[in-house]
Formats: sequence, structure tokens, C-alpha cells
Amino acid sequence: QVQLVESGGGLVQAGGSLRLSCAASGRSFSTYAMGWFRQAPGKEREFVARLRWSVGSTYYADSAKGRFTISRDDAKSTVYLQMNNVQPGDTARYYCAAGPAVGIGARYDYWGQGTQVTVSS
Repeated sequence: QVQLVESGGGLVQAGGSLRLSCAASGRSFSTYAMGWFRQAPGKEREFVARLRWSVGSTYYADSAKGRFTISRDDAKSTVYLQMNNVQPGDTARYYCAAGPAVGIGARYDYWGQGTQVTVSS
């Protein structure tokens, strides 16, 4: 049974940094893509970043480019989202997702419960 458990959210001031973690278990993720998504109150869920586990290639939403970095630790089976220079617009619940890589994207079959990030101005 695949489990994704996010952690690392919290309250941070604008301009600060935060690192989110997603501990993945239940299967081998070597053929999978791992993604971070976020959803703010009253808004639709949006893509933030993606990583293909086997090759480590990454892809970012425009809003994340230059500020956020997705990475993985094979030994810990954990994916991270390093968030720098966060802004109030980054306030949202952040979700980790996993699924088979499909072309240049992925089919996200599994989702975590999310971790809340709140950025104060």
C-alpha cells in the first residue's frame, strides 16, 4: 500500500524559506514521477513541481521557477520541496503526489494528506 506523508509546513514570514518533505513508502518509485501541488482556499489545485525519480529530471511551474527546488533522497525514499523567498501568494496546502511517468508528465495515482504553508507579510 503506497503511502505519502508530507511534513515541514508552518508559518513563515515573506522572504523566508521552508523545506517540505514527502516520505514515500509501499513500493519502488524508480519508475514513478513525484509531484508537488498546492491548493489555496477558494482556488483550484495547481501544479508546483515534478521530479522523475529514476533520472532526477525536474520541471517547475512558472510561479516556482527560481525560488523552489524539488529533490529526492533515495536512501530515505523522500522527496523534498525547498521553498525560498516565499511570498504571501504561496500560502496554500501543499500536497505530494506519485504516479507512473507518462511521456513528459505523469499520472498521479497516489496523494498525501498535505501540509499547510502560511506566509505572513
